[in-house]
Amino acid sequence: MPALDIEERLDRIESRSAITELPILYCLVMDERHVEGIRSLFTEDATMRSADGMFSAHGVDEIVEVFESRFDALGPTNHVAHGHIVRFDEDPHRAFGIAFGHAELVRNGVPMVTALRYRDTYRRIGGIWKIHDRLMSYMYYLPISEYQQGLGDPKSMRAYGDHRPADWPDALHSGDRAWLQKFLL
Repeated sequence: MPALDIEERLDRIESRSAITELPILYCLVMDERHVEGIRSLFTEDATMRSADGMFSAHGVDEIVEVFESRFDALGPTNHVAHGHIVRFDEDPHRAFGIAFGHAELVRNGVPMVTALRYRDTYRRIGGIWKIHDRLMSYMYYLPISEYQQGLGDPKSMRAYGDHRPADWPDALHSGDRAWLQKFLL
């Protein structure tokens, strides 16, 4: 890849700053149940899905609709973004990233905790960076009362009341990790 000139480098710095804010803003609008805020973070044709297939929405209207229906099962939530790795595509209006976080929440009256990752693709539209595609995955989603024994359990996904396999780390160690290569320098 050829060296970037000063304007391209400045654009990358500004873009990285804007993109890095997206997961933090996502946490905020989710916790506040701010529907227009959710809408503002995604492109009109965005997709959002979960690795377990329980969440799949295409287009910002459907993403908002799915979240609004899920809010009915949720009490207070506290999403926390921990870190974010951003890489740029050859197209200056496209980037991708992986964001790491946790959430404390009440789901159907049960206090729970979850460790999650978001694999994202971002697009710049009209000068504004937004999420174009998001894949959610979970290491665990546990009632707080089961955290100690559930943390190492391969079936630590308990969001739906049963014991389901976690999306990682076991799946990462045994599956295709080609996606990881684009994040390594």
